[in-house]
Amino acid sequence: MEERLMARLESAVARLEALSLRGGSVAGSGGDDASATDPSIVAFEDFMGAYFGRVSSAGEKIGGQVLEVTKILEQALNMQKELLIKIKQAQKPDLAGLAEFLKPLNEVIMKANSMTEGRRSDFFNHLKAAADSSTALAWIAYTGKDCGMSMPIAHVEESWQMAEFYNNKILVEYKSKDPNHVEWAKALKELYLPGLRDYVKSHYPLGPVWSATAKAKAAAPSAPAPPPPPPASLFTSESSSPSSSKPKVGMAAVFQEISSGKPVTSGLRKVTDNMKTKNRADRTGVVGASEKESRTSSPSFSKAGPPKLELQMGRKWVVENQIGRKNLVIDDCDAKQSVYIFGCKDSVLQVQGKVNNITIDKCTKMGVVFTDVVAACEIVNCSGVEVQCQGSAPTISVDNTGGCQLYLSKGSLGASITTAKSSEINVLVPGAEPDGDLVEHALPQQFIHMFKDGQFETTPVSHSGG
Repeated sequence: MEERLMARLESAVARLEALSLRGGSVAGSGGDDASATDPSIVAFEDFMGAYFGRVSSAGEKIGGQVLEVTKILEQALNMQKELLIKIKQAQKPDLAGLAEFLKPLNEVIMKANSMTEGRRSDFFNHLKAAADSSTALAWIAYTGKDCGMSMPIAHVEESWQMAEFYNNKILVEYKSKDPNHVEWAKALKELYLPGLRDYVKSHYPLGPVWSATAKAKAAAPSAPAPPPPPPASLFTSESSSPSSSKPKVGMAAVFQEISSGKPVTSGLRKVTDNMKTKNRADRTGVVGASEKESRTSSPSFSKAGPPKLELQMGRKWVVENQIGRKNLVIDDCDAKQSVYIFGCKDSVLQVQGKVNNITIDKCTKMGVVFTDVVAACEIVNCSGVEVQCQGSAPTISVDNTGGCQLYLSKGSLGASITTAKSSEINVLVPGAEPDGDLVEHALPQQFIHMFKDGQFETTPVSHSGG
């Protein structure tokens, strides 16, 4: 707390010194000075002083590539501050103008991404945590609910979720080795949660506010002259899907270029029914349901929002608000991608391939069949879900869930299963015979805590049918 207070005081002193050098008055200054002293810009400086100082201090103690990527992250934050100042001085541009406007920030983020490429270094987890988390700064690209990306606050949180896997690895690896690395990882998380998230929540919950009175310097040409067409390399999708499957355009394409390390022509791919060629009922296993039902009945729409099944940023598959869909399939995935399933009901999803992480959140009567996960399969805030692992999964966590059936293959019997605030959890494993039936095991949901020898001993409650 004292370090953050000192950082904020130093930031305030620096601003006062800058004002004194300009004459001590803001009233007569130009647009740049007025925008720089805007409350939201001042708050951004306070945010950096309160949170980034810890990251920078720990990075200097570590040195090497960690310090290098920390400095790149500082460049990205400073660039965001410059863009926020410019936004207050310019009218909202068109899509092509906005892509050009965000190009400096994109270039800095790509510098961080480039450090993770090539031969893996000893500090790969640090580089990935910094590079993946830097995509949170792309919240500035949000232009409305139809722009193809989450709202600013949600975008910051989702971007950190991608980086947290590598950040946690740092905490585990250096827990008893080097406190500087632990401090760097903790400070990096606080930079985004709560730092950047709270800043965006306080000043830009609905996205940046462009000037309504400024002259259109970087904005689109005014009528009657038509605006130039956007570059095809930025706004086109690599897939030639039918007209019924529209590729992502607008800010979704801009966000793709900002956050993806791949060529910008990869675009955002939306998976529609006519693209799911590997939908076979015989692959659904014990979780599956009749294919006939999904073909004859049209799916309902959730009141929470439109259904989604799409790849965002080239890194994250999002499956949202699917109701009554028994034939959902993700077959074009790789080990660097994650799958996030939210708000689905009475549906079945097959993930055909290895992915990094699978999260099932707030789903009811949902079935998920997956092959392999690199990190973990997480089940949170669900009811009546069935999950089947056909390959391997090092970790399965169940949190605040009632009614969960886990089906494990022989390759996943070594999985670590963590449960919290959950009930009715049953795990089915292969029997002793090759063609034998699955054997069901109920995980304890009640425990006895006894105080013995100066500490509590916890044992599960065992129930007998006798």
